[in-house]
Formats: sequence, structure tokens, C-alpha cells
Amino acid sequence: MTDIFTSKPNTDLSGIHIVVTGASSGIGLAMAEGLLRSGATVALASRPGVKLNNQIKRLASSGLDAYPLPLDVRSETSVADAVHWVEKTWGKLDVLVNNAGIGMQTVNKRFLIEPQPFFQVTPEGFRNLIDTNLTGYFLVARGFAPLMIKQGYGKIINISMNHETMKRQGFIPYGPSRAATESLSYIMAADLQTYGITVNMLLPGGATDTGMIPEEFRRQITFPLLRPRVMIEPIIFLASSKSDGITAERISALEFSQWLKERETLN
Repeated sequence: MTDIFTSKPNTDLSGIHIVVTGASSGIGLAMAEGLLRSGATVALASRPGVKLNNQIKRLASSGLDAYPLPLDVRSETSVADAVHWVEKTWGKLDVLVNNAGIGMQTVNKRFLIEPQPFFQVTPEGFRNLIDTNLTGYFLVARGFAPLMIKQGYGKIINISMNHETMKRQGFIPYGPSRAATESLSYIMAADLQTYGITVNMLLPGGATDTGMIPEEFRRQITFPLLRPRVMIEPIIFLASSKSDGITAERISALEFSQWLKERETLN
């Protein structure tokens, strides 16, 4: 991931401590590196292994303040361990980015060319994806919320996807997992507003090259895929003081510049 930046970011995130889940590859890695290059201290939360270790080594060799944070978002014990690490190591958490997830290939490897009706999805496959993509967001946010409440501030950013995908034929259980994530986000925002904690949603704005598409089917895709770096500018904004007070917003990275311009016009 050497082409993330063509110039130095104009937002300084020095002193900001951030956890990004699902950060060893794809969108999560792009966001983590973007935040790091803006000066933030970032824990890349992911299942432990060579992939996470290699990314940490690469980022640290560039002088970036990156930490490995072993995490299984489906496990309350693993989440509790991650929260303990943050409290002990940093003593605070400014921003949580909920991004960890698995895709449709876990239930149907040919989902792009042969959509599978919901009644052919196995209960095990359904539960596995929901446990990761939806329950995982809940467990991680639930784990870190008390720390943010104690601080009296904090930002949670939940990564989502296009509404079209939530209704697309053959996209159970991935579509429902992200539709429920958005409902979860709105309610979290309402629950946490009185504590000075904001909750927003960020989505790429189109099909993105994240590694969730099986390699053997990539050549059959007739439309261009977004690059993960599309998420960098908006995630830096949402992690910065520029987004203070903004909550319960659903932001498309592809339309971020227009969204920001309209918001500045209204204010």
C-alpha cells in the first residue's frame, strides 16, 4: 500500500489514539495507515498472525506509531482483553473505528455470478457472518463505551455499505448485517449523545477492492472497483476535531467532498 498518499495530509492527528478493527488488510488497513500518516497513534486490531505482524513491521519501519492489537470481535473475552490493553497502555481512547467483517464468499464463493437465494444459505453460514459483521460491532462498541463515558468524550465510526447492496438479490446475510449495523449506529448515537460521544457511519460509496472478491471471479467484473484509499480523507476528518459535534451522520466516501461543502454552506 505505497500509493495511499500523493502529498502530506493537511490534518494533524498528533495525540489522537485510535483503534481500527479489521485493520490487517483492505479498507481497515488503508484507514489505519491514513490515520497514522496524519500523526495519530493507531492500534491495528485483527486476529493475530503473520498478516498483522507484517503490516505492523512495515508501518513501524516508516516511523509510524502503530501497535498490534490481537482481537476476535466475536468474543467478549477477546474484546475485554483489548479494552484492558488500551486502558493500561494508553489510558484513553479518542476514536474507535468498527470495520472488521467478512463477506458473501463465506456463504457462496460464486455470489457475484450465481446469486444464492436465502433459503439455500446454511444456518451456520448465516450465524457466522452476523456474529462477525453485526454482533462484532456491538461487542466492540459495548466494550469501549464505558472508557469513553468515563472520559466524557470519544468518537465511534461504524463502516457500512451502499443501501443497494442491502437489498441486492443473493446478498443474505451480508446485506442484512450492514442494514442492521446502520440501525445499531443510529441508536448508539442517541444513547451516547448525552455523554459527549459521537457515532457516525462511513461507507465507500461503491464496490471496493477489499479482497472479499474471490480472485478467480475478478476478471468477470465489468465495472471498476474503488480503491480502499477512498476512505482516507473522510476517516481523517471524522477522527479530527473538525468533526466535533457531528453525530448520527451517514457519509459516503465517494461523495465526501460534496457532503462537506454542503455542510459548510449550511453552517
